[in-house]
Amino acid sequence: MISLRSLAPYARRRSAAAGARCELCGAAIGTEHRHLVDTVERSLRCSCTGCALLFDRRGQRLRAAPDRWLFDPRAQLDATAWASLQIPVRLAFFFRPGDSTRWAAFYPSPAGATESTLGLEAWEELARALPLAAAAEPDVEALLVAAAGDGRCEHWLVPISACYELVGRVKRTWRGFDGGAEARRTIDDFFARVRARAEPLEPAA
Repeated sequence: MISLRSLAPYARRRSAAAGARCELCGAAIGTEHRHLVDTVERSLRCSCTGCALLFDRRGQRLRAAPDRWLFDPRAQLDATAWASLQIPVRLAFFFRPGDSTRWAAFYPSPAGATESTLGLEAWEELARALPLAAAAEPDVEALLVAAAGDGRCEHWLVPISACYELVGRVKRTWRGFDGGAEARRTIDDFFARVRARAEPLEPAA
């Protein structure tokens, strides 16, 4: 299991090892599989599709992370908005723990998932204007935000497990001060997959 409470400095590899099993029923799982969030222990468990379907409702201790990947072509974040967050790297993810209306912010680092200790007042204000933030399920989904370096910021709604996959990629491949070519390549590959999977958010009726 990956501990979210202790912010373990790695995440499970996207590709399951040969013989990997669902952590509930023991069924074999493939390279792409679902995850369950233990909302008490703040941990993730690899899951087969069948077990994930049993835990798709709020109020359960185990919650299936939805397999939703969304972007909003109508809502934009710019460099000024990103700068207001004072996060020291180009990307971060935000989620709401439990029934809280407050957000928590983390960013990948060579040491693992690092919590932003700065006040999130600027993010709270931004989130109120982002339809994806309103759509995010507490505990199991996150807003992933990346500054492109050209004045733009991209943001997506993704399963929380995807964010910890990114954390794991950064930890495994980071070398030296700037990360090195392998880290940049693996991060670029990750975001290419996010862009390929993400579908546009449907406007509210």
